[in-house]
Amino acid sequence: MQTPKCSKLTRIAVIYDGNYFLHVSNYYNYSHERRSRISISGLHKFIRAQVAHEEQTDFRLCQIVDAHYFRGRLNAHEASQRGNQLFYDRLFDDILMSEGVVTHYLPVKNFQGSRQEKGIDVWLALETFELTISKQFDVVVLITADGDYVPLIRKLNTLGTRVMVLSWDFEYFNDEGEKLVTRTSQDLLAEVSYPVAMHEMIDTRLRKNDPLIQNLFVKQSTRVLLNTGNTVASELNFEDYTDGMVDDSDPSEYKISTIRSLKNGYGFINYPPNNLFFHYTSLNDVDFNELQVDDEVKFRIGKNAESKDIAIDVHLEGSKWQ
Repeated sequence: MQTPKCSKLTRIAVIYDGNYFLHVSNYYNYSHERRSRISISGLHKFIRAQVAHEEQTDFRLCQIVDAHYFRGRLNAHEASQRGNQLFYDRLFDDILMSEGVVTHYLPVKNFQGSRQEKGIDVWLALETFELTISKQFDVVVLITADGDYVPLIRKLNTLGTRVMVLSWDFEYFNDEGEKLVTRTSQDLLAEVSYPVAMHEMIDTRLRKNDPLIQNLFVKQSTRVLLNTGNTVASELNFEDYTDGMVDDSDPSEYKISTIRSLKNGYGFINYPPNNLFFHYTSLNDVDFNELQVDDEVKFRIGKNAESKDIAIDVHLEGSKWQ
């Protein structure tokens, strides 16, 4: 006789370490061959399917009943000094809201000359534990790589809640050409019920055109319609913070030149006596992936944290958005 499948609903909570999630999304958008950001809706569908697989139950019986996103964020005054930062913050909030994700923000603090998140990890742990007690989640899915969450996982284990961690390990190059490595804490993975090596799964199943993995990424045709303020569905491109960039230029003093080179998320513009650095967050009305060497661009000159000239407020000349 065949054993009947369990008909009980599996209640899932998804908890985002926001800074880590953005770091992963940036990697896939600028360094990985996929050249696309992680889709929130696609990720949630993947999580439901993965939980169904691990719990040996029906996909329809695996439902995300709670989702929370934790991150430090610039205050309104600082964000207003960074071009379209307030606009992009609101766009990403719209994405999270449309997918039922509750946001938790703390102001970024200045510490020894640099901006740092303070208290977010403690807040994430306390909120997750309290929510799990009150709502009795069956599975908590953590999107993080930080070994500091080991005590949280051990506490969740005592409640009988299974914990899944989605982890990414990858290498990339920073603006100075230095090789950097992102690795998930092995202590973290050792404590969870369901460790999921996302980097391996994505690279393997992308080659097989697995639709579940394909849907993990924002469709390339999706764009923010800046000229009307409208958006296409809920899959909006968003940008992260660029520490140290200061706009102290005259808004009327636009320069015109051509792109000299493009790297992973940044590039250089021909401008004597030195080439000007620009970051993808300085772009207006065009996606970084659409740029090509020798494209003509309009820009203003600002300063970075070291008071060096950089290009800011960069527009693609002849763009349909202008």
